Order: sequence, then C-alpha cells, then structure tokens
Amino acid sequence: MKKMSIVISMAFFAYACGNSNQNSGDQSAATGTSTPQTEAAAPAPATASTDLSDNPDYKKGLALIAKNDCLTCHKVDEKLIGPAYRDVAKKYTDKDIPMLAAKIIKGGSGVWGQVPMTPHPNLSVADAEQMVKYILLLKKS
Repeated sequence: MKKMSIVISMAFFAYACGNSNQNSGDQSAATGTSTPQTEAAAPAPATASTDLSDNPDYKKGLALIAKNDCLTCHKVDEKLIGPAYRDVAKKYTDKDIPMLAAKIIKGGSGVWGQVPMTPHPNLSVADAEQMVKYILLLKKS
C-alpha cells in the first residue's frame, strides 16, 4: 500500500509540474497578457553571425574548399601548414576578394611565412572568389 501511495504521489507531482506552463499560458492567453516565463521560453531568432549554414556564399565556398586540396594545409580555427581561415578572415575585407582569389590561383608566399601556397591554376576566378567569400564569412561567426 505504501508503494502505491508513493507511485500515485509521483504521478500527481509529474502531472502538476507538466501542466504548470500550460496553465499559465492558457491564463495569459485568456487575459491577453504575457508572462516572463513564456517570453523567456521563446527561442531567439538566428542571426547571420551565429548561423551561416543558410548563406549561399557559405555553402558554395565550403563545397569548393572540400572538393579541392585546401584542407590539406588549412583549418578553420588553427594554423596547420598555412594560416587558419579565421585568421585570414580577420586580416582581409571584401575589397580584397579579387586579390585573394588571384593568390589562390597563382599561389604565393611571404604574407603568412616562408612556406609557399601551392598554385591552383585549374580553378576559375569565380570559384576562387567563392572560396574567399566563404573564408571572409568566418570572421562574422
């Protein structure tokens, strides 16, 4: 009998806890007022700085980088052979896109150390620019 009363008490407690938000929501809907709990429970809208996955430049650039040999020498947040993409993003702006795209295609050295970046002559200018746009978006996240 004692176990039965404990089970019933726990069931009642779970039911009461589960309905507390629903009841306060029903009451606030009936009165036309909102409660701080309801507002706090609402998810914050995603901003461009927190969710880049819907950005077409992000998607296209990431796909191009994954398809090429870029990740052999670069990582997003840490230096490997070449600089981290986020460090590149912090150093340059959108006005540098053509110059950086040309550097991806032609290769180069000296800016980030003496190890030269391998040229990628088979990349189109448009693809190289798309890759740079992806990298520059990383400074905003």
